[in-house]
Amino acid sequence: MKLFEAGSLWSFKGYRLFWYSSTIFVLGASAFPIALAVTILDAGGTATSLGLILGARVLSGVIFAPFAGVWSDRLPRKQVMIAADLSRAAIVFAMVFVSAPQLPHFWLALAVFLMGVGDAFGAASAGAIMPSLLPDDKLPAGNVARGVVIKTASIIGPGIGGVSVFLIGGRLTFLFTAIAFAIGTYFLAHIKEDINAGKKEQEAFMVELREGLRTVREIPWIGAVIAMASIQLMIVLAAENVLLPVITRREFGTNTAFALSAAAFSIGGIISAIVSVKLKVKHEGRFSILVWILLVIAPLSLAFPISETFVIVAYLLAGLSVGPWEAFWSSAIQREVPRELQGRVFSIDHMGSVGLMPLGMALVGPAVTLFGEKELLIGASIFHVVVCALVLFVPGVKDFKMPAKKA
Repeated sequence: MKLFEAGSLWSFKGYRLFWYSSTIFVLGASAFPIALAVTILDAGGTATSLGLILGARVLSGVIFAPFAGVWSDRLPRKQVMIAADLSRAAIVFAMVFVSAPQLPHFWLALAVFLMGVGDAFGAASAGAIMPSLLPDDKLPAGNVARGVVIKTASIIGPGIGGVSVFLIGGRLTFLFTAIAFAIGTYFLAHIKEDINAGKKEQEAFMVELREGLRTVREIPWIGAVIAMASIQLMIVLAAENVLLPVITRREFGTNTAFALSAAAFSIGGIISAIVSVKLKVKHEGRFSILVWILLVIAPLSLAFPISETFVIVAYLLAGLSVGPWEAFWSSAIQREVPRELQGRVFSIDHMGSVGLMPLGMALVGPAVTLFGEKELLIGASIFHVVVCALVLFVPGVKDFKMPAKKA
């Protein structure tokens, strides 16, 4: 079969198993928030308590990301991911047997906090294991193929969760999530990882932790892009995430625009990722950042919500902004950073990507009161474009690698 011909992406068994695992895991993970929301509300929770409990998962993911990076560089990454997935499966499975009306919110928050710890360890190892599964020339296509299926599963998963909650209830939907996590782990267990590549003698834990931070600081283009994404997600994406359901519900009197816009954004990302990996791009960094500017279409459509169709199409176009990152960013780190440091770099990338989002989302309400809804969205859009322009002046950003030094 041509798909599995020698040298094709799918001919590498380790990657194929990793792809299967990612697909099944994300389906379960995407259904989990639906079941969690129903469980919290059944226990007498409010929108505030739901937000705080969901935020506990993000918080723990940020706190434990640097530690996860060190351990993913010390241990076989496959083993780290298996431990992370099994721990999350056990937590979710235990929630099946807890009666929602008697469940204190503290215990739900603790369970979700522990889920975030697993998220941190899983994210660090998932990016760093790829060079052990694929040759360098296949890494861009491999990252895109995995990114596409994760986005697709993240669209389908909530739908599965909603149907499951309707048919069997919130608590039993946790069982579906636990089974998905366990099946994903089964595929991981059959991966043969090259655990000797890039390994070196271990140093003290804090020395290795600082080494990861120093690597990001001393490779200017990595540190600059992570910093750029952190502040843009805090200001631009946080405002868009919070105001999308508020504005569309108010303007169009339905939740349909909110749901379809979120789905359209993911579809746009899938399309642009597939196109990007097929393009012959001379300057990967410059291309990624210029396309990333398209994100402003989303907040601007909310500032001027002409119609439901207008907002949905705008989100489809805005989704195109994320595709090049799927194609080039992870591959650049896997190519330019020594293997023994990649777990730590990916963990810092994960921490930077989500670390400031909760703060930004918490500040959207006060910012709207202070500046006004439309003014905030327009200002965030201008800020996004300015930051994209500035980061292109950092050495190495243009090509996602440091320029060769002149003799």
